[in-house]
Amino acid sequence: MPRMEQAAVDLVLPAELTIYQAADFKSRLLAPGPVTRDRVFDASAVERADLAGLQLLLLAQRECTAAGHALVLSQPSAALSELLALLGLGECFTLES
Repeated sequence: MPRMEQAAVDLVLPAELTIYQAADFKSRLLAPGPVTRDRVFDASAVERADLAGLQLLLLAQRECTAAGHALVLSQPSAALSELLALLGLGECFTLES
């Protein structure tokens, strides 16, 4: 049976995805330039996130959608998954276990 290739990770999300890291994270988020394919963010290390961090993820999602692509959150941590579910944002993203 052929093995499916995993998409390359575009960005590894930091452990702290909060207002205190928002400026640095935004610059890394926007650095790659125009979206030409689905973007994959490794979300496995996120231990803590707040609304500022989620706003930046939603910004990335909006840019991907506008370009006809998806933002994939790969291996979302329990903390991030719980926050997305609590706020009803889980369906805004493609989540990959």
